[in-house]
Amino acid sequence: MVHYRRNRLRGGTFFFTVTLADRRSRLLVEHVDLLREAFRVVRRKYPFQIEAIAVLPDHLHAIWKLPQDDDDYPSRWRAIKSRFTRMLRKRGVPLTPNAKGEYGLWARRYWEHTIRDDNDLQRHADYIHYNPVKHDLVKRMSDWPFSSFHRYIRLGWLSPDWGDEPSEGDFGE
Repeated sequence: MVHYRRNRLRGGTFFFTVTLADRRSRLLVEHVDLLREAFRVVRRKYPFQIEAIAVLPDHLHAIWKLPQDDDDYPSRWRAIKSRFTRMLRKRGVPLTPNAKGEYGLWARRYWEHTIRDDNDLQRHADYIHYNPVKHDLVKRMSDWPFSSFHRYIRLGWLSPDWGDEPSEGDFGE
């Protein structure tokens, strides 16, 4: 079996794509309150800063900055996924365990990219914020409620109409 080697960098900043196993699912937005709570609980125990995030029906994109002395984002993702799954079950969402007792809600792997510099950070934040439009969930980013785009507007980093014209930015992967 091939072992995937993730880049671990203390105090690093990372872009992630995390998906549900069933790409037709809408559980992330239908139960976004539970997802937010899972993030809050895990961040209290294992701090990290969310630089940008967008939650879509079946996947999410996020940029995290880890504490200076810490490189352990895999444990954080494992804890968030596990807590969200447990909270869904507690809420009565029907999830069927497999032979190993695992629920298979989440895709086993996730994509991670180490942010190299400010330009890389900006490109990935733009990608995150534009993603709901890219997936035809909304016509304008400001119409998608599950995104840090709104925080960027409040902070004056982006205007509410940013990205309305795709030529305004590089939204590629």
